[in-house]
Amino acid sequence: MASALFSPITLRGLTLPNRVVVSPMCQYNSDNGSANDWHLMHLGGFSLGCAGLVICEMTDVTPIGRITPKCAGMWSDENEAALKRVHDFCRTYGVAKLGVQLAHAGRKGPTTTPAAGGKPILTKEEGGWTPEAPSALPYDTGWPVPRAMTKDDLKRCVTEFVASTKRVDRIGYDLIELHGAHGYLLHQFMSPLSNQRTDEYGGSLESRIRFPLEVFGAVRAAWPERKPLGIRLSATDWVDGGWNLEETLVLAKELKKLGCDYIDVSSGGLDPRQKVPLAPGYQVPFADKVKRETGITTMTVGLIAGYRQAEDIVASGKSDMVALARGAMYDPRWAWHAAEELGAETPYAPKMMRCHPKFRPELFPKHAQAVAAG
Repeated sequence: MASALFSPITLRGLTLPNRVVVSPMCQYNSDNGSANDWHLMHLGGFSLGCAGLVICEMTDVTPIGRITPKCAGMWSDENEAALKRVHDFCRTYGVAKLGVQLAHAGRKGPTTTPAAGGKPILTKEEGGWTPEAPSALPYDTGWPVPRAMTKDDLKRCVTEFVASTKRVDRIGYDLIELHGAHGYLLHQFMSPLSNQRTDEYGGSLESRIRFPLEVFGAVRAAWPERKPLGIRLSATDWVDGGWNLEETLVLAKELKKLGCDYIDVSSGGLDPRQKVPLAPGYQVPFADKVKRETGITTMTVGLIAGYRQAEDIVASGKSDMVALARGAMYDPRWAWHAAEELGAETPYAPKMMRCHPKFRPELFPKHAQAVAAG
């Protein structure tokens, strides 16, 4: 029986050879927003590993939109040139399609890196900045109080997303995912826990989703029609009175009208009071609900590591794609091993095909020419 996980999927003009996605993972290793040799190794390795799509880490559209001073960015010519080097390496040697996740951290910065404790940075002397957010509400006690964004700030932020989108297109990426989850700026506008505005960008659900929709619409207009645009959403805040699944469904329907090609369904991250019932595949029901209620293509993420677990998610129709983060870091060749376990065939990077005795031309005739070319 053919594997569902290793069947192709088409999003606009982009066809992925399988449904395995390497999820965006913050590396906290950039230099003033610019990628370096770490990213060449990190993303280059994933591009060789047979996942259908590799998405670059949360990449911020402005310096004050970072989580930490070491976060990735796409606001300068230097950022663009540095990431193009990484992109071109992955494109030359790998087989995965390539994406970037664009974001703004809002009130969840600035902090030190996780390796340094992830502590809030409170002064400019320590390398911090004044964050911006929907309302002047800090993420937690002891965190910087953000500046409430004015309407001019909102217009400026939209232009920053658009400018970063154009840079990503010039580099040559196949796909963009906007980050509207995990308590970052777009999510902050959605949730009544972080958005207490009294203008047309706060209050009712319609008003709270206005700015995220404006950003999405502007990016869609700036991004080539043939290239897919998706978004990561938190389906719930896991806090009473916060953003919830019913509101996510309303937003998903509006995003679909704007040309959203898929929703990467996650959860949480907005409020430290959250109580998340962690378990293998605990977010899959959210993706399933969004897919069934709206008809939009979905991606699921979170504690997915088993090959047959991932196969079942796709085969049962609960989600169209499966994204892995820690699982991919633990095993950058996860998709190779999944294909072997499931008896599936999928494209391999030509220079990597000799590494396993099963990858012989007589067994994989479709790849014989690539093997010969080395």
